Amino acid sequence: MDFKNLKNFMDSLTDWIIPGNSAVVYKDGQKVFEYSSGYSDLENKIKMTGEENINIYSCSKVATVTAALQLYEQGKFLLSDPLYEYIPEFKEMYVKSGERIEKAKNPITLRNLFTMTAGLTYNMDTDAFKKAKEITGGKMDTQTVVKCIAKDPLQFEPGESWGYSLCHDILAAVVEVISGKRFSEYVKQNIFEPLDMKYSCYHASDEIKNRMAQQYIYDTGGEKDIVTLQNSQNSRGVIKNTGGGNSLVPGEEYDSGGAGIITTVKDYAKFAAALANKGLGVNNNRIIGSGTVELLRTNQLNSEQMKGYNWRRLAGYGYGLGVRTMVDRAAAGSNGSIGEFGWGGAAGANILIDPDLNLAVFYAHHMLNPQEEYYQPRLRNVIYSSI
Repeated sequence: MDFKNLKNFMDSLTDWIIPGNSAVVYKDGQKVFEYSSGYSDLENKIKMTGEENINIYSCSKVATVTAALQLYEQGKFLLSDPLYEYIPEFKEMYVKSGERIEKAKNPITLRNLFTMTAGLTYNMDTDAFKKAKEITGGKMDTQTVVKCIAKDPLQFEPGESWGYSLCHDILAAVVEVISGKRFSEYVKQNIFEPLDMKYSCYHASDEIKNRMAQQYIYDTGGEKDIVTLQNSQNSRGVIKNTGGGNSLVPGEEYDSGGAGIITTVKDYAKFAAALANKGLGVNNNRIIGSGTVELLRTNQLNSEQMKGYNWRRLAGYGYGLGVRTMVDRAAAGSNGSIGEFGWGGAAGANILIDPDLNLAVFYAHHMLNPQEEYYQPRLRNVIYSSI
């Protein structure tokens, strides 16, 4: 293994517009690469180390689906179960059909939540969220918010298409119902603690706040919605400090399954390593079974659903139970493995897991509008050229 190309690529990103980045690589359960470039705090010239805490946004989704699949392994649910069996407010749903609102023909299933095929949106500026804020006095606990979301009409009939949305936030609420625990506590007890991820959480304590890297945004003067920015193309902009915070966590009692984790590169790499080792952590604690990892990374989308899954940086990938999964190396232009899986986050976090090679990578920078179309496919190619 030779990681010279990876080190040089990370340096090239911080020479470009990325304030700072870190990466950790595990191969066969051993840490084989660890490197940081640039700054966690541009203003005060504090170097990036991989030990600072960051918001990983949608990289949280990989932990959420893993947490839910632990309950699947215990026989607590089937993927075909209707969502309303766990959250009754989703019993009678309506769908937008042109200018009309019609009653949904199909119930939302738990499979639809895992696979982003439920017909939900990522809009958090709706009457449902305003109602939840009113009911909770601004605290926005997960269950109340989710029950209010159930009142919004769906964008398409459940199962008909793929649409990036709050599905995994709803899935976190299902985990709460089944486990009887707050979602953040469930993940702490069943993923973070077993893997010795002691600096990982959903809501920052004073200690974690003091460890946080500064969060930046590459401001192009246009779209400010961070989910949209995650998919933006390269453009000229200005790096600005956001002052921290996570707009996808609307209240102090909301545990966001879709975007809520605060962690370090070194911590979340341990989680990646466990999935790469088919569920077994580097400390020999198992968090999930090997067969379940195989199910997680199996493409779940049919040809019609794939039409909605059209992000250019994910050409050649299908979508498993909440993760990208490589299905066509030629279409991806990739030197990676079929079945490599993972996801990215709105500020530049990216997790890569390859159980066939027992390879795990967690890379992150901390800048909204993270230039994913540029760095993600290149990063994956450089990683595979290094091992």
